Amino acid sequence: MSAHQDTAQGHGHRESHGHGNGHGHGHGNGHGHAHGSTDIDWEVMATHLETNGEVQLPSLRRTVSHLKDLLGPEREVRRILDVGSGPGVTTCLLAETFPAAEVVAVDGAPGLLDRALVRAERLGLAGRVSVRQAELPEGLTGTDEDGGPGTADLVWSSRAVHHLGDQQGALDALAAVLRPGGLLAVAEGGLPMRFLPRDIGAGRPGLQARLDAVQEDWFEAMRAGLPDSTGLVEDWPRMLGRAGLTRVGSFTTLLDLPAPLGGTARGFLHAHLTRLREAVGPSLDEADRGTVDLLLDPSAPEGILRRPDAFLLAATTVVTGVRPAA
Repeated sequence: MSAHQDTAQGHGHRESHGHGNGHGHGHGNGHGHAHGSTDIDWEVMATHLETNGEVQLPSLRRTVSHLKDLLGPEREVRRILDVGSGPGVTTCLLAETFPAAEVVAVDGAPGLLDRALVRAERLGLAGRVSVRQAELPEGLTGTDEDGGPGTADLVWSSRAVHHLGDQQGALDALAAVLRPGGLLAVAEGGLPMRFLPRDIGAGRPGLQARLDAVQEDWFEAMRAGLPDSTGLVEDWPRMLGRAGLTRVGSFTTLLDLPAPLGGTARGFLHAHLTRLREAVGPSLDEADRGTVDLLLDPSAPEGILRRPDAFLLAATTVVTGVRPAA
């Protein structure tokens, strides 16, 4: 399972319909992009995932800085796991923020791990960033010596857990690889991403709210189709407490890119809308499909690549907990 760690798409707590910095039908690689399909091919999405992470770098930097503050100056951080790392945007940011630590990118998609290594080398971090191919949760049980990811002082996972049928079991597995006193940080909450005015001058006002609704339906179908899918109240602080962690808390970071957007953010939104159109288009009425098609038209002044009022606003909530000292 590759996770969507580097994303803040449609719902803040989830990748909008399917990408995640991570992965397909729960893990690894999904298959295809059929209309209405809930399968996700993470390696096909590699470029989009990396761009997503780069667009979110201002928010991610604040998040990682806050994790460093939570650990405190007295905690020696020697090893970090980025579980569901995707192409390694946050992996490399963790390595930059914790210069004394080895950072391990853990993901089920080999192509995304290759990208993480290339990115680390480009940023001068190759000596401290390594990768492990593994699926959650079973892939966390092996030791570092036998090819598993081993234990860590900090475990980070973003938008990966919700791609697993047993979310509580996944959190239990993440907590189990923490060293005593170590910190688990899970990004699985927030608010829906916003990037357009309510009235965009085309179609019926309120398009984004209707896109949210069909994405919720898509997400529920994706969750229901996962192996061992288990329903539970998604009270993430309580779930971390059930995993045996203490000092559980949460914080939220905001990504606020005002209009007019630059080219990278516009390209990200165009790719986001393209995938949204593929995944949930059939659930929209004909008028809304036409409006989305207009937004995707690269030559239209009303399109997302040209319109001057496009912005990007996303809130991501991170829940944290500490493994009690032995």
